[in-house]
Amino acid sequence: MTVGLLSAFVALVRADVPVDPSSPDARQWIGDELAKPEYQTAKPTWFDLASKAVQDWIASLFQGPGGSAGPVLLLAVVLVIAGLIVAAFFIFGRPRINRRTADGRRSLFGDDDTRTAAQLRRSAAAAASAGDWVQAIEEQFRAVAQGLDERTIVTVSPGTTANEFAHRAASAVPAERERLLAAARAFDDVRYLERQGTEAQYQHLVALDQSLQDARLPSPMRAEAAR
Repeated sequence: MTVGLLSAFVALVRADVPVDPSSPDARQWIGDELAKPEYQTAKPTWFDLASKAVQDWIASLFQGPGGSAGPVLLLAVVLVIAGLIVAAFFIFGRPRINRRTADGRRSLFGDDDTRTAAQLRRSAAAAASAGDWVQAIEEQFRAVAQGLDERTIVTVSPGTTANEFAHRAASAVPAERERLLAAARAFDDVRYLERQGTEAQYQHLVALDQSLQDARLPSPMRAEAAR
């Protein structure tokens, strides 16, 4: 802008116009110069002015009485966190209670199941009567796991595999280690490897289940196995 005014005065001098104009003439010259398009374009818009005002206001919020932003900044962070928590509450609802305590479901090797060990045993027996050894083996193995879980000897958590369960149970009942590992292999064979299974495998599981039901574990070992 200063360069433009200077250029205007130089042009006036070259045009033999007096360089000591009267006040009205000077005002007229400056007004004419500022009316040019390049000066109008350079003027801040209403958006520029509004943005600057908002920026100044936000900056003032982070300045305490002594010019320090510490207390005000801390308050702002706390308010933002509280706002996010409230928003999450309304968007996602209350935190879900553990699935097992909420509706009695527990994950048994990939399936959510509300049945008790006794119900699983009856289902396995019915499948065996129909000659469906795949279902009979699956249901009977679940009955074994559910039975130990109900007695808090071994906890079956979501994501527990049949092999993991067998090793946990073997730690609680070392005498049944070999039969537990064989039972887990039979379950994996029919469920994941699509093998047919046999009556002998089913009967092996029934005998194992009965033996585990008869087992009497000391309380300290049971508490340790549950952890």
